[in-house]
Amino acid sequence: MFKFVVVLALAVCAVVLADDGVEPITLNYHEEVGIPEARRIKNLEDAFDAMKIVGGTAAPLGQYPYQAGLVITLTTGATSVCGASLLSNTRLVTAGHCWRDLYNQARMFQVVLGSTRLFSGGTRVNTNQVQTHANYNLNNLNNDIAMVVIPRINFNNNIQPIPIATGNNDFVGNWVLASGFGRTSDSAGISNNQFLSHVTLQVASNSVCAASYGSSTVVASTLCTSGAGGRGTCGGDSGGPIAVTSGGRRVLVGVVSFGSSRGCAIGLPAGHARVTSFASWIQARM
Repeated sequence: MFKFVVVLALAVCAVVLADDGVEPITLNYHEEVGIPEARRIKNLEDAFDAMKIVGGTAAPLGQYPYQAGLVITLTTGATSVCGASLLSNTRLVTAGHCWRDLYNQARMFQVVLGSTRLFSGGTRVNTNQVQTHANYNLNNLNNDIAMVVIPRINFNNNIQPIPIATGNNDFVGNWVLASGFGRTSDSAGISNNQFLSHVTLQVASNSVCAASYGSSTVVASTLCTSGAGGRGTCGGDSGGPIAVTSGGRRVLVGVVSFGSSRGCAIGLPAGHARVTSFASWIQARM
């Protein structure tokens, strides 16, 4: 994210031709985004410990108790990262491409809960029980959603589930909240914004989003957020939560899926799996 941002796992994904007028996204999330982002975050966390860097806009522990981090072991042995949302004592939802993209398969998720850091602290559980949507499309990220099953964990002030949105609200014009551990700009290095943070974004219409990415990538089950002001989800945010405040509580409306492969701060919208479109699928697996 940028300026006021920070989120955890943006999946930039889907292949298009350079001359067809459609904004390029990448299908190779883990190699192009997740693996280098895992290395960057780990190095920064180690650097903070070593140099005692303090300050910044880190979110207080417990501000986003439904936020989960995923430290991913791929079948190649490489480490990648994503985000997820806690739905119950044993279930989380993330992006399908966090488990498998066009070129890489995950072997295990380490789910991180109740921590403002991705590689240290909090409650950590390992799982390989991940189910992607039957119609998940590796080539354009349609139906980019997956259910994660973990051993039962206990709730506390820092670990709480988030309810999912249901119904027909398209949320266009609503302000939503994205949170995560990822980079705060396209060129992010060591900064005092390294820890879990957040950004508020406005939901854009699918027609606006499709003008950038095309109608094969932006479908009815896509929820888009504006990139106005250079703010939005960014590298490492894939699978993380997009939430709206309703009735005094946060409700999950999106799962971070894709954005432009040219960068996060160029003012273009980002796409997310629309939770209302997958509510029955999620509820059947709770």
